[in-house]
Amino acid sequence: MDAFLFLLAGATVGTLGCLYFAQISKRKLAALRDEKIRLQKEKEIIVDFMHNLAVAIGEGVARKDLYHRIVHTAVMTTGAMSACVYEKLNNGKLQGIATEGLFPPQRRMKDSLGEEDSTRASFLEKILSSEILEEGEGIVGEVAKTGKPVFVANAQSDPRIVKHPDPALAVRSMVYSPLVHDDSILGVLVVANPASGLTFSEMDLSLVNSLAEQSALAIKNSDAMNLRLEKSRMDSDLGLAKEVQELFLAQKSPESKGLDVDAQYLPSSQVGGDFYDFYKLSPTKFGVCIADVSGKGVPASLLMAICQTNLRHYVSKTRSPSAVLKELNLDLEKRIREDMFITLFLAIIDTQANTATYARAGHEPALLAKQGEDDQIAIDKLHGDGMALGMVPAEIFDETIEDKVVPFEKGNVMVLFTDGVTEAENEDREEFGQDRLSEKLSSRIRLKPNEFNRRLLSDLDEYSSADHDRDDVTIVTLKRV
Repeated sequence: MDAFLFLLAGATVGTLGCLYFAQISKRKLAALRDEKIRLQKEKEIIVDFMHNLAVAIGEGVARKDLYHRIVHTAVMTTGAMSACVYEKLNNGKLQGIATEGLFPPQRRMKDSLGEEDSTRASFLEKILSSEILEEGEGIVGEVAKTGKPVFVANAQSDPRIVKHPDPALAVRSMVYSPLVHDDSILGVLVVANPASGLTFSEMDLSLVNSLAEQSALAIKNSDAMNLRLEKSRMDSDLGLAKEVQELFLAQKSPESKGLDVDAQYLPSSQVGGDFYDFYKLSPTKFGVCIADVSGKGVPASLLMAICQTNLRHYVSKTRSPSAVLKELNLDLEKRIREDMFITLFLAIIDTQANTATYARAGHEPALLAKQGEDDQIAIDKLHGDGMALGMVPAEIFDETIEDKVVPFEKGNVMVLFTDGVTEAENEDREEFGQDRLSEKLSSRIRLKPNEFNRRLLSDLDEYSSADHDRDDVTIVTLKRV
């Protein structure tokens, strides 16, 4: 009997043990299922989140708009009452850049909230945007400094959490997660207070960390996309400016008996600041100018267009180069920026009188080559007093500018150029210079202007170092024939 009872007890204990371990296994299996479901749900949330951000990035949204999408997704997916993204500034400090809901400030507030929810939310957003946190200050600063997330399950007992007197800002639970990409901390994503009234869970922590990780990647991709879009827009604008500029540059010189002319223009960038122009004033009088606007890009090209338009008007009204430049300077004085100016050389060729009358407003002196009876070549530099346009008031400019008259007879060659020619540098930082240009002109005086210009451009290309930035290059060559 005792043996039977012993066996029965043993069987009962064994059965209960099996049932116990079976229950544990069942619970573990259920936990694994729950974990699998949680991971699948988190995966779906992240995939959907990244899809939405990818669409936003493709649309070229601004970084602040991207931040707003991030906090909205954080609130919707975690069931939080509020969320905020703190952006790390260049100086290492942190600023609340995007919020959703009544997010509690990380410092004590001096002012109280209003009564209306919309007013309260706007007030808080204003507080957060002006709240600049130091790196290491509070939990936000700690996360930004260490790059590690912080999970506050019970905020009421955590001394690091600021306690605000307004019950609307009472904090129950918070999750802080860094926005990190390639070991670079871009900011901190924070969610506060589950709508359920409970605390956040480990699942919420994992989800917020995943959102923050993908958000940092999206922010970097957005920055890269916006840079490409901006570059594309700039290229388009520069392309349009270049087309407009080419319309202003004379494509060919007007026919003038007794004169052969050629011009070559190579901008250092897509849009340059040099320009040249030709004017047929009568059957025997012909005007030519060359100019260099300070600066580069679109501002220089716009000033060039204004200058060139006005110059054409004034040249048609008077035959004195200095008088033309006085009128032009007076007009530009009212429009030109203080940090900009224009150098300009203007000449009027008279093929009947065999003369060239010129005025020089601070520009490089033109070169005049003459061949004597003994076949010796003389090179004259066409200097002249005058200051750059737009640099000084009219009364000072008018006192210095002057007309000069020089003989310009058959066989003579005049070369007008910008400083991109003479200031071209080789590997030793030695400039091409006026003397070298004079030597080229002296040895090639018999060439046609087009051939001379092409050879000179080849010389400059061979001389210049690819390591040094080149200025705009403009050459206008005139030959009496």
